[in-house]
Amino acid sequence: MVQKLGQLPADIKKQKLFLDDPTLKDDIPISYMSHKELYEHSVKKATIIAQKIRQIRNDGEDSVDVYNAILGGSLGSALIKEGNPMTLHFVMFVPTIMGQGTMDQQMEWLPKAWDCSIIGTYAQTELGHGTFLRGLETRADYDASTQEFVLNTPTLTAYKWWPGGLGHTANYAIVVAQLYTKGEFRGLAPFIVQLRDEETHEPLPGIDVGEIGTKLGMKSVNNGYLGLKNLRIPLKNMLMKNQQVLPDGTYVAPKNTVLTYGTMMFVRCALIRDTAQSLAKASTIATRYSAVRRQSPIDPNLPEPQIMDHTTQQLKLFPQIAKAIVIKTTGDNVWNMYSNVSGELEQGILERLPEMHALSCCLKAICSADAASGVELCRLACGGHGYMDCSNFPTIYGMATAVCTYEGENTVMLLQTARYLVKVYAQALNGEKLVPTVAYISEAVKETEFVNFDGSLQSIVKAFEFVAANKIRIAYERMEKLRKQGYGQEVAANMCGIELTQAADLHGRAFLALSAYTELLAIARGVSNAMGDVLKTILELYLIDACLNRVGDFLRFINFSGTEIDNLEIRLENCLKQLRPNAVALVDGFDLHDRVLDSALGASDGNVYERIFEWAKKSPLNTESVNKSFHQHLKPFMKANL
Repeated sequence: MVQKLGQLPADIKKQKLFLDDPTLKDDIPISYMSHKELYEHSVKKATIIAQKIRQIRNDGEDSVDVYNAILGGSLGSALIKEGNPMTLHFVMFVPTIMGQGTMDQQMEWLPKAWDCSIIGTYAQTELGHGTFLRGLETRADYDASTQEFVLNTPTLTAYKWWPGGLGHTANYAIVVAQLYTKGEFRGLAPFIVQLRDEETHEPLPGIDVGEIGTKLGMKSVNNGYLGLKNLRIPLKNMLMKNQQVLPDGTYVAPKNTVLTYGTMMFVRCALIRDTAQSLAKASTIATRYSAVRRQSPIDPNLPEPQIMDHTTQQLKLFPQIAKAIVIKTTGDNVWNMYSNVSGELEQGILERLPEMHALSCCLKAICSADAASGVELCRLACGGHGYMDCSNFPTIYGMATAVCTYEGENTVMLLQTARYLVKVYAQALNGEKLVPTVAYISEAVKETEFVNFDGSLQSIVKAFEFVAANKIRIAYERMEKLRKQGYGQEVAANMCGIELTQAADLHGRAFLALSAYTELLAIARGVSNAMGDVLKTILELYLIDACLNRVGDFLRFINFSGTEIDNLEIRLENCLKQLRPNAVALVDGFDLHDRVLDSALGASDGNVYERIFEWAKKSPLNTESVNKSFHQHLKPFMKANL
């Protein structure tokens, strides 16, 4: 299963190149570092990592999976626990140049970017606007007399806010701004902007740049702010693969406006796989801890059992293991879809672009939400020890919940998907052929009742699709009703926001159900019978748990009886019992190095209590038996009334 589900894309040789390097290890827990110390420590390690990436690239052994693993995946989290301040250089700055730059621009900028002679970031989000891109205020006015763009952030809310590495790390940025030529607004466009002097690193005139401060998580990413005042950049610094500005200011529009969002779609597809990493780490820690911790006798006449023997503990843990596997396999599937669509885009074929955009939006939202709640559930499964920094749950949760917000806030992502689904539903009513991921809507339009639900896994998948189609139908019908009453499209969408987000959520979950059914059964056929049976149990647990979590929607659209729900609940409990003997082996199958987990509770040796105590002794407060605050404050206070 490790080969099939492979949570670490980098091979063993590359892992050792990083994990065996003593300069990439922390001498003291980073929890005890100041904010400034943590950043400086992380920059030091980031440069060592970048040097090794350069070596891998020079050896011709780099790939997207390698970059994902080193910078954002499980290996990356082992190397710099709170996030690499140079990550956006590789995952946003370089891909944007590749995806939106002309060949001449790529030839000019990519050698410098790959060699890290310049370090870049991606500045789109602003203090006053995030996911709503049309609301961005940063302006780029073209001056044809000098063939330059003049960039400004005209208000405080126009300041760029959040880009990783922007604070003090990057000296260049791709800045997304409102484009004006000949006095007319043309839409958004990306510009390569130099922020700092390449020798002194001092901000250039017209640049106001700094760090935004401490956050819940990702504490060493060096997120920054950026203000621009009458900053002039040459015409050639606008990335012009999809849209162009000619020297005289003539604007050439892109073939499809969605093309300009290619980088965001790329990142969202990558994030789906990252959410699986978070769940895999959390479920590994909690499962291993549950095999060590003993508490609360089930039978009063027997010793305290492993807490994993409690059914309620199994219900917390095992569905998270299943979700980690399903999201990982689905993420790989979506990544392959994205690669195919990207290839089609290069040939000018745009038909599947809206489908890919809609799918990546809703899956990013669903998988990140499930990962964040799953990590928290695993933390709760570890009791008080899960609350300690040494469990690594605070960091894992901080990283996981951040995905719910960045690269598109989740509710907005669902609404973007919903707008696509409503259009598709109208196409289905007109008898048009639909693309594969929404083809089930046509079937539901023809068959208005779901018959013969027999409880089989295939039946559950089909039921998910039927329920999703009907949620889309309700959103469509309510939108149409409001439009007929005279409401505009956007106002109607706002009034139907609840129905729209629910429809998008069910659409994404129907896709996950089908993907789980298809992918896990395919994997099961290629392994031993015993391993295949375990994977089938994982699949059954995932589908039944997902169904019961949405049982209200199923009851609404499918003729479910109380007996059928009882049977599903019994089957879920049986799945928990069947997985209990294999639970530790399953999380071991994620093949997560102890450095990746970085947890006293989840280390492979099982020495939970020894590691907790060892971590506690590293506290700087324990270097002296009496802290100076006793003599300065406590003792005078305690003796004051004597």
